[in-house]
Amino acid sequence: MNYVIDEVDKKILMYLIDNTRMPFTEIAKKMNVSAGTIHVRVKKLEEAGIIKGTTLITDYDKMGYQFVAYVGLLLTKTSKTQRVIDELYKIPNVTVVHVVSGKYNIFCKIRAKDTGDAKEVIYRIDQIDDVLRTESMISLEESFNDKNRLMHSIFQ
Repeated sequence: MNYVIDEVDKKILMYLIDNTRMPFTEIAKKMNVSAGTIHVRVKKLEEAGIIKGTTLITDYDKMGYQFVAYVGLLLTKTSKTQRVIDELYKIPNVTVVHVVSGKYNIFCKIRAKDTGDAKEVIYRIDQIDDVLRTESMISLEESFNDKNRLMHSIFQ
């Protein structure tokens, strides 16, 4: 059964998109409904899989991890993709992994303290069985990274 999002749900989601830590009582006051209504609605959104937990956003730059690179991985066989992903998960500097079509089988994002640190991470990736080769692209600047823009457009 699909959960149908109504206008009340959309308003709740808009508030939570902007501030996941906003208390239900504050949302209720802004919407002129009871806090219990907000609680029940959020619970239903969670049960439907529309809301999946909350997220803590950390500033990697302030923690000394300013170096960002994207690494394309070409594998020996496509059937080895999941095993390679499992190995990538063991490398904490690998923060995002996508299975892709085209030139690579896997495309990932790494964070490092500097080029030396990044080199070590890439060497670790290269040592994973069934990784035929890698190609790295250094990020010079992250112009924007805003998942909320899409969510706002969906719920408006």
